[in-house]
Amino acid sequence: MAVGFGLIVPAIPLFAETFGVNKTAVGFIISTFALARFATGLISGKLVDRFGERLVLGTGLFLVAVSSLLCGLAQSYWQLLVFRSAGGLGSSMFSVAASALLMRSVSDNQLGRAQSMYNSGFLIGGITGPSFGGLLTGLSLRAPFFVYAITLTCGSVLTFIALNEKRLGSKTSPKQDPADRILIRDALKNFPYRSALVFAFLINWVLFGMRNSILPLFVRDKLHGSPSIIGYGFTLSAIAQALILMYAGRQSDFRGRRFVILIGSFLLTLGVGTLVIANAEWYYFLSMVIFGLGGAFMGTGHANIVGDVFKGKGGQVVAVWQMAGDAGMIVSPILLGFLSDQYSYHTALVVTMGVAAIAFVLALYLPETRTKDEEVLN
Repeated sequence: MAVGFGLIVPAIPLFAETFGVNKTAVGFIISTFALARFATGLISGKLVDRFGERLVLGTGLFLVAVSSLLCGLAQSYWQLLVFRSAGGLGSSMFSVAASALLMRSVSDNQLGRAQSMYNSGFLIGGITGPSFGGLLTGLSLRAPFFVYAITLTCGSVLTFIALNEKRLGSKTSPKQDPADRILIRDALKNFPYRSALVFAFLINWVLFGMRNSILPLFVRDKLHGSPSIIGYGFTLSAIAQALILMYAGRQSDFRGRRFVILIGSFLLTLGVGTLVIANAEWYYFLSMVIFGLGGAFMGTGHANIVGDVFKGKGGQVVAVWQMAGDAGMIVSPILLGFLSDQYSYHTALVVTMGVAAIAFVLALYLPETRTKDEEVLN
């Protein structure tokens, strides 16, 4: 699935431009997918609570497969926009369901490593997918969408076949007991959960919003880097994250969630600070390596908090956590783009450094949630 998503990353903007639209319209197609995920997050959570993770996960994958197929068949910009946005619901469904199932199925002392393994699948897909996608776009700009649809359909079928109690060999039910579900109003009373929401927003602000919006422009305009240089930096970041991801998961299990979040938030702050003082390309490469390391620690830690506290019992609780991250991806590009236009790249980077520092300060007050007890105190 992650490889398939990587396939369409280089194709979406190029395909959209074939309909004769400007870059703002191209960007709108990309942002509406995140907006659709955000808008349907609670719906996905309710579906998980009502029908269970297995059904929602498999159905979500199939919906994105249909959406991708229709995108490949689109004959106008507006068709592409509608079909791509519709895929946001399916994406929200399968990501909420997958996270809830992982948190509910894995014990506390293995959750960090399990989350790292889960994240590594997306990371590997993010590294290899664009390479294959680039080859496919050379054949046809529509081809990546068709291949993605096929991979998602296979994933959907595999979900329905494999994710059942008999094949898993465990007592984990494919559907939640309604008596075990956690309500959002109760979850929000828990300080570690509220902190996890903030961490999700902040990490997506830095690692997705800032890196995918103003950073390439900053490297091009201020450091005079070529598109190849920009691409090498992202590759370095992904490799650094892949190399450290399982180690970060082990540290989360053995030394605790607070420990890895402190390390991760410090590294993210350091990475943005490196960009603030950057005046040569090597600063950019260094910052991207630091981002990769920080993302490995931070991504594992804040996800584990939700699993520790609620064990995935409550699809809406997991959905709100995911929505907090989506909100960071939506707000960050808009605000940082405005700051860059009205003031400077430096201003936008300093603000982002402050955002990363907030995560570090919050982690100082975070109680450890990795516990064998059934409940984590507020």
